[in-house]
Amino acid sequence: MFLKAIGVIPARYGSTRFPGKPLAQIMGKPMIQHVYENVKKSKELDDVVVATDHEAIFQTVEAFGGKAVMTKKDHETGSDRIAEVTNHVEGDFFVNIQGDEPLIHHELIDTLVRTARESDDAVITAKTAIKTEADIANPNVVKVVAGYDNKALYFSRSAIPYNRANKETTYYKHLGIYAYPKAVLNEFVKLPQSPLEELEMLEQLRLLENGYTIKVIETTYDAVGVDTPEDIQKVERILGGTQHV
Repeated sequence: MFLKAIGVIPARYGSTRFPGKPLAQIMGKPMIQHVYENVKKSKELDDVVVATDHEAIFQTVEAFGGKAVMTKKDHETGSDRIAEVTNHVEGDFFVNIQGDEPLIHHELIDTLVRTARESDDAVITAKTAIKTEADIANPNVVKVVAGYDNKALYFSRSAIPYNRANKETTYYKHLGIYAYPKAVLNEFVKLPQSPLEELEMLEQLRLLENGYTIKVIETTYDAVGVDTPEDIQKVERILGGTQHV
């Protein structure tokens, strides 16, 4: 049976560090347009929509020819926003794509979707090898460890695994992209916050604590997110070819 894949880009207007971030201009186009156009290059997604809580973002997406869905303003997470989209858009699984990553690679999305079609009861996410000691120690860079079967064992802001044996090892950064089976997504958002989730402030731990399977694929892509206005310059340097990812 063919499973229909919907790419959803949550785009919230309010941001403590960068209000109106989805509309920020990057080389003459709003950031949300860069994200949308890169996601649309995917050969595996059946449709792409922006899920927003703000009329200006909705109108901007419609103006450049994209699809948008208005959602409630009080959602706590992107997953909650995507769950609302499942009430308006038909699909078997939904791919949560960060709205502040204008350099997202469509090849990663395609690999994620193909894996999801082969594992229709699991949540699929991604990891990439961490290249610097600073990122290993940085609590804002979320780490993940997985088993031989590529199922996630744990996610943490700490450096995991702890290298007691002092052996050469690779640490992996978790990338915030997920493919959710529709049923799992709608069950997930109804669950109360779990103890580990509250400690680490990582919502994916709620899935693990409740016995859900998260499969992790590896990629060489490393997310370049826009968290502050200063990050716009970094993205423009990469797009202009003066800085490499």
